[in-house]
Amino acid sequence: MSDSDFEKSFAEMFNEGSAVPVTFEPGQEVEAKVIRIGAANVFIDVGGKSEGYIVREEFLDRAGEITVKEGDVIKAYFLSAAHSEMLFTTRIGAGSLARAHLEKAFEGGIPVEGVVEKEIKGGFEVKLAGSVRAFCPYSQLDLHRIENSEDWLGRDLSFVISQYEEEGRNIIVSRRRLLEAEQQKLKEQLRETLKVGDIVTGTITSLRDFGAFVDIGGLEGLLPVSEIGWGHVEDIKGHLEVGQQVELAVLKLDWDNDRFSFSLKQTMPDPWHTASARFPEGSFHTGRVARLTNFGAFVTLAEGVDGLIHISALAGGRRINHPREVISEGDSVEVRIEAVDPEGKRISLALASAVKEAEAEGVEQKKVRDYIKSSEQKTSGSMGTLGDLLKKKLSD
Repeated sequence: MSDSDFEKSFAEMFNEGSAVPVTFEPGQEVEAKVIRIGAANVFIDVGGKSEGYIVREEFLDRAGEITVKEGDVIKAYFLSAAHSEMLFTTRIGAGSLARAHLEKAFEGGIPVEGVVEKEIKGGFEVKLAGSVRAFCPYSQLDLHRIENSEDWLGRDLSFVISQYEEEGRNIIVSRRRLLEAEQQKLKEQLRETLKVGDIVTGTITSLRDFGAFVDIGGLEGLLPVSEIGWGHVEDIKGHLEVGQQVELAVLKLDWDNDRFSFSLKQTMPDPWHTASARFPEGSFHTGRVARLTNFGAFVTLAEGVDGLIHISALAGGRRINHPREVISEGDSVEVRIEAVDPEGKRISLALASAVKEAEAEGVEQKKVRDYIKSSEQKTSGSMGTLGDLLKKKLSD
């Protein structure tokens, strides 16, 4: 053995001999390595010269098979110490041992397992440690409002005890506190990496008239109704449902005020990029009247692509004060494309019936298109009727 090896070995032995036992507070969380699996307990190394144990039952699956092996690193909570032995747990489960440790779980904030038994006034009755009754208010069962109580009955969940009184006869539990703590950890991780423009996967948690709330794993934000699709969304429930997974683009990250927003349509192709090819000038198409304004009618040609029929091109030779006098929202109409401006996201339209009628009377198509384009730049009061302007155009 070389001198350096001897010095190293001596140093290691000295450090091992001088290590002092580690002390813990009830409920303290630790990371520990599994060092031995016995018939009744799983032994863990918690640092220094200290060794702890966890009841083997906590690591058995439904088939009775052990779910950890020597060398695994696990998270555990300190429960108590007696005769130089330190008892840890991964969570308080069922059985007499668990019942004896419920108060320690309350004091240390250790998670406990419980079964949602039934709905009672103001919340749910939860069974802890197999037989101990506890109460969980509606607001403490989940991060979101409970929509259907029956969906939660019979479920085995983790809780923390928020109130422990009368020697365990009055216990109130919260699952929300556990979820919020986990969400905060994930949010801190996201803050280091997430940026505007990133594409993320999220789950729809609730629907509102103004949009949907989406959880992307530790962070919840709003998907505004205007960002669901390129077209106008009238009924959000026709596009999304609670529990649905979606891919979203990050729109806004306001970490100080906990306000985050996403876009679904920005993950889809912009329909205006192909508008010129899909709707060339002079082509005829059928669309639906989406909305009426004082200056004309907007017609939806495809999702996210609307065109305008100017009010002067609607009346067929009559003067009108508003498009509603001749057309209604929801009507299906045939139109001709007069002009396409994909950059400005504008399409000028003419009613196909008016165009065909003018063509039947021998009016040149170019003159009709020139008339429509020029009429959109004027007010209805100064341009006269469609017939008047057509006659004037033809007489030039």
